[in-house]
Amino acid sequence: MTTPSPLTAEPLRIGIAGCGAISRNHLEAFNALADAVIVGVCDVDLQRARDTAKAWGIPAAVHSVPELLGLGVDVISVCTPHPTHEEVVLQAAAAGVHVLCEKPISTDLASAERMVKACDDAGVKLGVLFQRRFWPAAQRIRAAIDDGTLGRPIMGRCSVMLHREPEYYSRDAWRGTWASDGGGVLMTQAIHYIDLLQWFMGEVAEVYGKINTFKHSGHIEVEDSATAVITFASGAIATLEASTAVSPSLGVQIRITGETGASASLTEFPEGSDGRVDLWAAAGTISSEPVFPSGVDPNVSLATINGQLIPHHTTQARDFVRALRNGDDPAITGRDATKALRILLAVYESSRTGVPVRFDHAPAGTRAPAELAG
Repeated sequence: MTTPSPLTAEPLRIGIAGCGAISRNHLEAFNALADAVIVGVCDVDLQRARDTAKAWGIPAAVHSVPELLGLGVDVISVCTPHPTHEEVVLQAAAAGVHVLCEKPISTDLASAERMVKACDDAGVKLGVLFQRRFWPAAQRIRAAIDDGTLGRPIMGRCSVMLHREPEYYSRDAWRGTWASDGGGVLMTQAIHYIDLLQWFMGEVAEVYGKINTFKHSGHIEVEDSATAVITFASGAIATLEASTAVSPSLGVQIRITGETGASASLTEFPEGSDGRVDLWAAAGTISSEPVFPSGVDPNVSLATINGQLIPHHTTQARDFVRALRNGDDPAITGRDATKALRILLAVYESSRTGVPVRFDHAPAGTRAPAELAG
């Protein structure tokens, strides 16, 4: 493994790979940083790359990742479809270029591990976008675990009950198939909250889950609904439910109960809004606020959701640049991102086999299936 050196004080040269909808968040995020400059974009649709470059005043628009690397970038920000992440990351690592990648890190555990290893071997940083960890509400709950207010989590609940119309899947040809999307609600939406759940609760020991497709079965082959029971290495347990078949959307709720008996809950409603603490039950008192405020439109467009997340993309991009400057790890590394992927893949595997999937952190005498162990 090569040990990277901190970068110089010159503005970091950023390249954006992929000019689809989520690229706006990356463009806005890096444009907001004084010590970064976007020098190029690429897309398999060269005209889309050119249109993006023109709209954002970016000097270069190219057709491929090698061409983007040829611009002398320090960082590639990956906004391409899920299954293409590995190819982009491996090319960047081989060129000695740092990577900030959209979630999921990959759709395959072995692929994710190859990406992590390639960046480690090359001495470059690999960060993955889980911007909701930067919510003040999420940080408050994490702090309450660490300072003993909640203490070690013993129970958790994660509910991701969202609304998607058929047009959401038909608009982009890669959505809704196992080969191109890698999964449904778990892979594309719930992975954010699976990441938060495991960040709060700790290492996972076992996953038992079921998936199905209810509302969207006529136009996608992946799941639109899932449920799971997750057991953690600490002995803690949590439930997960996720769906894009809900109308109106109920947003997201995550509740954590700690060994002190105290509980805290955060809600993202409507989808894309900042997570807020809506329940704090500790020291014999309960403070709460409505989970579903009146007068709020529950079904929010994808463009609105993405737009509202830009400040948190910016915070994570700033953290990534800080890590490069200081020569330390970003807040969310490739290894961190692999944990959420492994959990959701275990839900798929458990649903397929009808039995729980045990992880490396399971009690002695059990082990994960080879296809999930990596």
